[in-house]
Formats: sequence, structure tokens, C-alpha cells
Amino acid sequence: MNILACTSSDSSFNSLRPEHEIYISLAKSGHNITIITHKNETYSKRFLKYNITLIEKPITKKISLSSIRLIRKIIKEKSIDIVYATNSKSIPNSVIACMGLPTKLVVYRGTASGLYWHDPANYLSILNPRVDGVICVSRYVFNYVSSLKVLKNKNITSIYKGHNISWYNKSPANLNEFSIEEGAFIAICVTNARPHKGLHIVLNAVDQLSDLENFHLILVGKGIDKEPYKSLYKNNRLKSRIHIAGYRNNAPEMIAASTILIQPSISGEGLPRVILESLAYGTPVIASANPGSMEIINDGNNGIIVPVGNPTALADGLRKLHDSADTLMALAANSKTKLENEMSHKRTVNKYIEYFESLLVH
Repeated sequence: MNILACTSSDSSFNSLRPEHEIYISLAKSGHNITIITHKNETYSKRFLKYNITLIEKPITKKISLSSIRLIRKIIKEKSIDIVYATNSKSIPNSVIACMGLPTKLVVYRGTASGLYWHDPANYLSILNPRVDGVICVSRYVFNYVSSLKVLKNKNITSIYKGHNISWYNKSPANLNEFSIEEGAFIAICVTNARPHKGLHIVLNAVDQLSDLENFHLILVGKGIDKEPYKSLYKNNRLKSRIHIAGYRNNAPEMIAASTILIQPSISGEGLPRVILESLAYGTPVIASANPGSMEIINDGNNGIIVPVGNPTALADGLRKLHDSADTLMALAANSKTKLENEMSHKRTVNKYIEYFESLLVH
């Protein structure tokens, strides 16, 4: 197949890897891949290594005549079978570029909200009749997208953005900067400070755990030092053992050095990447009962599920794990099974090939 991917490469390496490795594996499987994206120090070299045609002219506007012309030119010159657009800027440009051409247009959907039929902007995106197919990152997102009557004629599927355990071979991070005593129980929460991410739930939960003398919390992400989180931290009974790390490129390695990952999102998580990273390193997870998280975590098997938005339930779950080393060991022992099977990178690539080929049959 001749495939054109219109995507972005201006995020962190960890966030790019699950998607960008799909393109590399497609190329290694014998497909002709062209990518329009940003210049990226790591992936520009990797794409070229595997004979991927790389066009470093990123799509930076929702409507860009130059981007539309470029996409259209590539489709014609390379006889593109599939155009795959992955974000809010590449999708509308691809929709217009594909008008009147026989190529199949597939778009990516990673969240289960926002597709309002009364929002005109959506008709230049996923709701446009020119879109042939939609790849949803999870069954949760698939159920949302496929429930919309306006999309009933589109070929919608769910394909996990799988991971490869071999990606996670770095040593756990050194946490000495936080002056945490040896043998401590370290909970870590990796999230940017947005209301739906549930950081306030975590801070209210650990406020109930100050009696656990060896319990520490590390917070990784942007905006954590701002209100309302700043006040929740300042007035927290665990304050002396809450460590605000800010944004870190080595977040997965910090998770590997911790005892437990907390994933407290209230809504909107299609398939939380941080949970997959944690499981790949063998670090158990305690997560709120969001559908996306529950597709990864089997309660009591490879993690613990607690009610959404309930600080007391989260505190109780953390306390039980703190008090039971055997439970922690059992969860850790089962952590990699999901990534080795239904959420593996290899399975993801095979699903992409099957799906793209099925579109070309019709």
C-alpha cells in the first residue's frame, strides 16, 4: 500500500513513540510510507533509516492552502491509497485535499467527547462526508463515535495504540534529589494540571494518609505549582512528603523507580499512555474507573480501580496497597501481560494493515 500520514512530531519522545513506531513497522512490512510532519531530532533519522519519505513541512493551521496543495500533490504523484490524518490541524486540510480524488481518507480519534453535530467546525473534520474511516484508540472511544448517527456510514474501528516492552529498558530514575528514605512507599502521579485530570483528587486523598510515615507522593507534570493545586499542597497534612517535580522527560523511568502509579482522571481519557508505560516497567497502577483506564486495568489483577472523583476511596486503596506487600507483588507480576498480548505494538501494526486493506476492497 501507498500510505500518506499527516501528523505532528513536536511533542515529547515518549508521547510520539507509540504512533511513530507504527509508521516504521508499516515500512518494514513492505508498505510505501510518506509522512508530512515536523522535524524531529530522533524520528527524522529513524524515518529515513527505514526508507520512509519524510516531508518536514508541518501542518500548523486548520486551513492552509499550502498544506492542502502539498497533500494533493503527494496523492497524485505517489498514487496514495490511504491518507491518514491524526490531529485537529491535519484532518481538515486532508479533507479538502482529498476532495475529488480516489484515495481513502482515514482519521484518528483519541477522545470520547466534542463531536457535536451543531458545531460547524466538526464538518471540516471527522463529520465531513469525505472521511472514509475512523480509527479510535480504544473501545470506549469507538462506542462514543459509533453512537453518533451522523457517522453511521463511516467505517469505524478501534485499534489500541500498542506498546513494545522492549522500549522500556532504561534503568529506573535516581530519586535522590527528593531525599526520600530507603524503603519508602512512593506513589507517583504523572499528569498536566487540568481539571479533568483529577490532580485535586490525589491531593485530597493523600491528605488522609499523613499517618503513614514512609508514604511519599511525587507529582510530575506542568502547572502543578499553580492554583488551585498550590493551596491544596500548601495546606496538606502530607506536605513535607509531597515532591513537586514539574515536567520531566524521564517520567517513565521515574515511574519505574516508584512503588505505585496513580491515574486519577475524572473524564476524557481514551487510553491513558502513562498506565501502559507504568505496566511496561512492572509498576502497579491505581486508577479511577474511567472506561479508557478500565480497558487496560483488570481490577485486582494488574492494578486497582477506584470510583471516579472519590478522594476517600483513592486514599483507602493506597492504604491497602501500602499495608500489603504481597498484593503489590502480585499486581506487579501481572503487569506486563496486557502489553504482551492485546495491547502489543505488533498486534497494533497488524490491525492497521488489516483495516487499511479492508478499506481498499470496498
